Amino acid sequence: MTQRYDVATLRSLGGVNGVAEAVKVNIDEGVKSTDLTTRQETYGVNKYTEKPSKSFFMFVWEALHDLTLIILIVCAVVSIGVGLATQGFPDGIYDGLGILLSILLVVTVTAVSDYKQSLQFKDLDKEKRKISCQVTRDGLRKKVSIYDLVVGDIVHLSIGDQVPADGIFISGYSLLIDESSLTGESEAVHIDEKKPFVLGGTKVQDGSAKMLVAAVGMRTEWGKLMETLGDEGENETPLQVKLNGVATIIGKIGLVFAVLTFLVLTVRFLVEKAIRNEFSSWTSSDALSMLDYFATAVTIIVVAVPEGLPLAVTLSLAFAMKKLMDDKALVRHLSACETMGSSTCICTDKTGTLTTNHMVVDKIWVAGKPKDVKEPSELPENVSTVLLQCIFECTGSEVVKDANGQTSILGTPTESAILEYGLHLGGDFGIVRSEIKVLKMEPFNSKKKNMSVITRLPNGQIRAFCKGASEIVLGMCDNIIDDSGEAVQLSKEKAEAITNVINEFADKALRTLCLAYIDVEGEFDMQKDIPALGYTLIAVVGIKDPLRPGVKEAVEICLAAGITVRMVTGDNINTAKAIARECGILTNGVAIEGPDFRNKTNEEKSRIAQDIQVMARSSPTDKLELVKNLRGLSEVVAVTGDGTNDAPALHESDIGFAMGIAGTEVAKEQADVIVMDDDFATIVKVAKWGRAVYINIQKFVQFQLTVNIVALMINFVSACITGSAPLTAVQLLWVNLIMDTLGALALATEPPNDGLMNRPPVKRTENFITKTMWRNIIGQSVYQMVVLFVLNFAGKPILNLHGDDATAILNTFIFNTFVFCQVFNEVNSRDIDKINIFRGMLSSWIFIGVMLATIVFQIIIVEFLGTFASTVPLDRDLWLLSIGIGFVGMPIAVVLKCIPVEKPKQQYDGYERIPDRPENAC
Repeated sequence: MTQRYDVATLRSLGGVNGVAEAVKVNIDEGVKSTDLTTRQETYGVNKYTEKPSKSFFMFVWEALHDLTLIILIVCAVVSIGVGLATQGFPDGIYDGLGILLSILLVVTVTAVSDYKQSLQFKDLDKEKRKISCQVTRDGLRKKVSIYDLVVGDIVHLSIGDQVPADGIFISGYSLLIDESSLTGESEAVHIDEKKPFVLGGTKVQDGSAKMLVAAVGMRTEWGKLMETLGDEGENETPLQVKLNGVATIIGKIGLVFAVLTFLVLTVRFLVEKAIRNEFSSWTSSDALSMLDYFATAVTIIVVAVPEGLPLAVTLSLAFAMKKLMDDKALVRHLSACETMGSSTCICTDKTGTLTTNHMVVDKIWVAGKPKDVKEPSELPENVSTVLLQCIFECTGSEVVKDANGQTSILGTPTESAILEYGLHLGGDFGIVRSEIKVLKMEPFNSKKKNMSVITRLPNGQIRAFCKGASEIVLGMCDNIIDDSGEAVQLSKEKAEAITNVINEFADKALRTLCLAYIDVEGEFDMQKDIPALGYTLIAVVGIKDPLRPGVKEAVEICLAAGITVRMVTGDNINTAKAIARECGILTNGVAIEGPDFRNKTNEEKSRIAQDIQVMARSSPTDKLELVKNLRGLSEVVAVTGDGTNDAPALHESDIGFAMGIAGTEVAKEQADVIVMDDDFATIVKVAKWGRAVYINIQKFVQFQLTVNIVALMINFVSACITGSAPLTAVQLLWVNLIMDTLGALALATEPPNDGLMNRPPVKRTENFITKTMWRNIIGQSVYQMVVLFVLNFAGKPILNLHGDDATAILNTFIFNTFVFCQVFNEVNSRDIDKINIFRGMLSSWIFIGVMLATIVFQIIIVEFLGTFASTVPLDRDLWLLSIGIGFVGMPIAVVLKCIPVEKPKQQYDGYERIPDRPENAC
């Protein structure tokens, strides 16, 4: 019925009351808690069927689809076949089995890494879906998870909510539903008694209402749609796309070297056979040699293709996302972390983000006098009556009692503060609401900055109440209640005096609102709008919202990091300036009101945008315009938002932050990150982790390119000169594992340090591989190649190696030295610029674990797996020499870091330039 919008059937059932009776629920009392299990068994649970996630073996299967690994598997199988035919069992299977075991190790590590990430993203996805809603149950209004909803529940909807299930409209005011997620139509649908059906998955664009839940879970229209959709997965982030390009280029270079290596080895082999006059006779050992050459060439491709680059980005982002979850930031899109590392400005809300959002009425101007709420004072009875009527009627919030009789307020912090003040005055919310009937309500929205309601008093008098931004409501008033409690005309002098009171409150960082009323003659036409002029001012309320602890320090960190913080708020300009000064946002910049900015030309907006530090009385359109102008000036803009109307600005920004507590579902849907605790300091943590991700990937790229260059050159040059490659296929696969998966795990998961927030943001146009990185890569590569070439061509006399096993010992020593060069270079790569690479190393347990695992496994390969890895055990002196040669890379790294290659960066206000001398670098 709901999905077909079948109003005729609804009427035949007796309307919403008839349906409520059919599902055994009282519209005023709601569902009984004791019936929940029965209702779930009868009508279903409000959950959607999820597609099963990939198993671990699916990831193993996908990892085996790598073309180069498939070629190596074929080579290994052929090698075993030829080996068995020529050398018999078991000697003939060792080479091929060694390659197969190495492939198995690579595939297993890759699959484990991918599987753990998929589990992590699944957990994050579950966190994204944690949505609660307001319901009436057992006669009490309460907050429940949408997953606990049952058919018959009475759900309260307000602006920005996601409709949690299919339902039927009971009552409400100006309810507008955005059904674009279901129908694709952008035009909002007006819901009332004539068109009463509300579908799950849609969004409340305006108004408020109560609805009866008619269908849940897979029986809703949204559930049926979800069933047909597969998992979209994450799109590649900009950094992954960029690094895929780098990987492709390196892969092509590797392919060229692999082909050249195979051709050189094959030509040499054929020439030597021709010289020995053996060209016409071929043995199985010749076939094995050719197969070894091919396997080595394919392995060079495996080593050259840096599949670890995209893996490192995903690993680093996933690790950052997990850590940020612990820091109360839910990252919805992978690219958000990365983008935040480059952000140059944050446009933040005031209320709830910079302030605690725990509001209390601190001062009030009523009956012609300002009063401190803490000091007891009597109000004239007629003033007290109309004030309490306005407080309790002109609100979207409710005062409720729980099962223990405890009073609590459900609603926004601002409205809760005013209701709390009404209760403090001795008012009774229930009595006032029962005596006065609400005829029509226009809920608050950030465009008109007020809310109004029209009511019928017990004596039949029609009265409208209005509450909202001080200067806007004051502009709607013609009269004022004076000190005697009588309504008198609002003269120019009195209007100026009240404006001074508003400014006085605002200068004390109080949020100001005006309350007003108007009596309407005769009956009110429901088709007309609630009056917008002719009101009588009742009171000016000053609400205190203290600054959050740690906000001032967080703003200082941003300024030191070259990130400008701009406050964009709907509050009075004096309140905004007072708070902005208190938290260090407003220094020597511009504070402007939204309408002033709106009325400027595009050129003027562009000119002034970067100087704006505070924008007060701003509408969502002003916020959007500011974001557009800042992005037009090449700024990377982060925006915070909590309301439905913030959605366009969140969408337009480079990275959108929605508030987890105060934020609406519409805002959260458009955001990249949900700040679970609504705290500005959490946003700074995201920026810090964003920078850590970028730097970590740079460290890994520096490390990997060094290994690539050395592995390619040593095998290619050696093949050209000696006719054999010192590093076998199995050894190269182990090196590939060290530099790809394990290297990514070690370097891409390093936690951020405080120094990251003492440097400017990375520009979008900046090269990913910097001159500093090239200096380190080339320096380390040259050192490693010189050492390995000397050992390869003159190692036997230098190491005094003699006998039949001299070549095997030398090749094992070269392999061991090469691996230890990478181990120490991995430690060098922990910091690209600074000399002190050990800072924070002990706190990075993943890095320590990977290093220890690499060393232990290297000992096992050399000492115990010689049959498979073509190695022989080394004596203590050669082990120490291998480690010593690797260690020399560390002082070389110190020398390299003293060579200046980058131009000094422009100095920013608020932080120091990065040191360029070694004594300043630690």
